Amino acid sequence: MFHKDTYKQRRAQLKRQVGSGLILLLGNEESSMNYKDNWYPFRQDSSFLYFFGLDQPGLVGVINVDKDTETIYGNEATVDDIVWTGVQEPLKELAARTGVSETKPLAALATDIKNARSRNQPIHFLPPYRPEHQLRLSFWLDVPPHAVKENAYVPLIKAVVAQRSIKSSEEVAEIEKAVNISVDMQLAAAGFAAAGMAEAEVASQLYETAIRAGGRLAFPAILTVNGQILHNHYTDTVLREGQMVLCDCGAETAMHYGGDLTRTFPVNRQFSDQQKEIYEIVLHAYTSAVAMLKPDVLYKDIHLGACEKLVEGLQQIGLMKGDIQEAVAQGAHAQFFPCGLGHMMGLDTHDMENLGEEYVGYTENLRKSTQFGLKSLRLGRALEAGFVLTVEPGLYFNPDLMDLWSGEKKFAEFINYHKLEAFRDFGGIRIEEDFLITPTGSRLFGKPLPKTVEGIEALR
Repeated sequence: MFHKDTYKQRRAQLKRQVGSGLILLLGNEESSMNYKDNWYPFRQDSSFLYFFGLDQPGLVGVINVDKDTETIYGNEATVDDIVWTGVQEPLKELAARTGVSETKPLAALATDIKNARSRNQPIHFLPPYRPEHQLRLSFWLDVPPHAVKENAYVPLIKAVVAQRSIKSSEEVAEIEKAVNISVDMQLAAAGFAAAGMAEAEVASQLYETAIRAGGRLAFPAILTVNGQILHNHYTDTVLREGQMVLCDCGAETAMHYGGDLTRTFPVNRQFSDQQKEIYEIVLHAYTSAVAMLKPDVLYKDIHLGACEKLVEGLQQIGLMKGDIQEAVAQGAHAQFFPCGLGHMMGLDTHDMENLGEEYVGYTENLRKSTQFGLKSLRLGRALEAGFVLTVEPGLYFNPDLMDLWSGEKKFAEFINYHKLEAFRDFGGIRIEEDFLITPTGSRLFGKPLPKTVEGIEALR
């Protein structure tokens, strides 16, 4: 945890922004895998962590804005709990660590919410993403489960997004730690992988590195020789000479701040000429995008600028043709780059995604596109000092998408489909790094991690 004053200040700011009512911030519970007592590793809700910092299951934080009070609801450990999990810190002591003096049993919350509603006090909550939260809110608020999410309080969502988007110096330090561990994960994978190994063998190095550093994975690792599939996780697929490995991974610190890095390296010691050509195009788009990072610039414009650099490079090797800006405007580049350039990052890899991308990455005046490719851009809004985000251009050669578009002659004025046959087994390349937006530009997180062709080959 940070010092309790950090959490007190965050809650005080939230009260000022919301103005009135009862704010419910639900912590997560243990969740069973395949039978009741076989739990998934516990992960606390990120907004609960942000405002209360307590990393134990079964807690709910309530902020009564009108009375200026704060309460932690939870249950004390029973004898059975102590036998199986050891002595637990009393609820009062837990609450004191986050600057809260009042605690109540979890069962009391239903009555307190009922009393608040009888006084016509508004009840504010964030959109639930876990079914147990949805059912609890349904019971407490007397609304059908399917209607719970639509009753989430938008001003509260916007207030939370406004706070969590701007990272404090202590948050930046935690993210730096996470990214440095993520660098070590990438180095471990690149130094270990060899032809004849299964993807899962290489992925084991990511887990070992993260756990040894006192954290864990921030998200299920993407490690694959089929890099054309954007979120393809490791399998028993064996690495073969001539292929490339796309490794997208991130560590999460003990305080749950995460990193997110991608490197693509050859199974051989060197890239082939064809692989080098494509890699250099991606690297040029990356460096061009990074040069544009600064406050007040729309990240959507940075994304589109990177797309133009990708098209420019693809034209130089004969895969695309025509007016570059028009090709990007119409979405022809999405044959090779069907995703977004980056996303916000912090306590969540896709920071605050459960609160709604329309609030996190967009504004009332900037709506998310519905165009294939561009609709997957999670962040479009103007950048601000204190934002933490990823930059991750790539080129992906997906045979299924090639066949679908070429069969329809889609964007035939921009794509030379007859030349794509040579890339059917190419895979994909992505380069990803994490940045803090500063008052004058940006700062790259983490210790050095090679990303040039020469640097990657030196690692191999």
